[in-house]
Amino acid sequence: MQRIEETTVRDAEDVWRQRWLLVVAGGVVMGAALGVRNVQGLFLLPVTLDRGWTRETFGLALALQNLLWGVAQPFTGMIADRFGSARVIFAGAVLYALGLAVMAQASSVGAYTFGVGLLIGIALSGTAFGAVYGALSRLFPADRRGWALGVAGTIGGLGQFWMVPLAQGMIGSIGWASAIGVLAVVMLASAPLAACLRDRPANDAAHQHAGDTIRAAVKEALAHRGFWLLNLGFFACGFQLAFIGVHLPAYLLDRGMSAREASMALAIIALANTAGTFLCGYAGGFLRRKYLLSAIYFTRAAAMALFIALPLTPTSLYVFACAMGLTWLGTVPLTNGIVSQVFGVRYIATLFGFVFFGHQLGGFFGVWLGSVVFDATHSYAWLWYGSIGLGMLSGLLHLPIDDRRVVRIDAGVAQPA
Repeated sequence: MQRIEETTVRDAEDVWRQRWLLVVAGGVVMGAALGVRNVQGLFLLPVTLDRGWTRETFGLALALQNLLWGVAQPFTGMIADRFGSARVIFAGAVLYALGLAVMAQASSVGAYTFGVGLLIGIALSGTAFGAVYGALSRLFPADRRGWALGVAGTIGGLGQFWMVPLAQGMIGSIGWASAIGVLAVVMLASAPLAACLRDRPANDAAHQHAGDTIRAAVKEALAHRGFWLLNLGFFACGFQLAFIGVHLPAYLLDRGMSAREASMALAIIALANTAGTFLCGYAGGFLRRKYLLSAIYFTRAAAMALFIALPLTPTSLYVFACAMGLTWLGTVPLTNGIVSQVFGVRYIATLFGFVFFGHQLGGFFGVWLGSVVFDATHSYAWLWYGSIGLGMLSGLLHLPIDDRRVVRIDAGVAQPA
């Protein structure tokens, strides 16, 4: 009897070690990918001043990155659902490193846009939320899924946090081009971790029915009203995060703050995000996710309104950064959770990819309009007003979402998910 108990304990310990290996690998890949993306705003002034480009030129490249990330996400999701996530993640990390190398060496606007916009945009679809969360959603049972997504998001947030002082220090010591070269090496080093995320396309028996294909799953989702509301609400999230992530450093420097304070604000956002992502993912396991999402968007809108209404000081900046960080990426595991809750995990990477397109469409406009409006008015005021309005609208859009599991009819028999 004692031997059996010891074997059972060892098996339980092995299971937990395996689970931690999965979430750590996913978190590190996601932290590297999102961390590099998170610090690209620090390169705005060095790149434009060195190359003699306008902010709109820089902003358009990053705007295309956001858009192409969203366009590519459903297709990389389909590949992951068909062949597994590990191949997608490995290829995405290698392509990311290639895009950064092109970015560092580009001397023309076309080459820079190709590296930053096209290559990195597609690479992000294979290394960030869609691919990693899709793999973990299939590798973990439903009762542990919220924990897995929350912990992986927390580890990813820590990666983003450490990336800020690393990038800022390298820009000051070795120059922006060499700093990007180091970031390319970091992405290349993360590629082998994809082997830890070898999932198989899930056999979600509760969701199997006649004609259960990717096409049928997408058609079913597009006919669901809540799926469209998630898309519209996620648009606001992408707009807010892209605008702040890219233009906040320049906004602060224009207002007389130092580069150190700007990088500190990004670091606080990334650090607070580690706690916020875990708490949101964990809370989504026992609270209604749609209500949590509404609360996040209302909180963001209030934080931005207070930030631009109050005098700008280091204290007000750091409080704002903390508030935004706590709500920064917590929307992603919650949105992913609603998609899997309603439609199952059989085609989770594909369906989340379609929802994520709305997020990245918002990101495109957040970055691009930020540059266009500033070049025209020499002010970011209208972008702040737009971000606040979109946050309020998104909070309202999530309230009526029907988050019940879909019921399918197969051969005359009702099959609830």
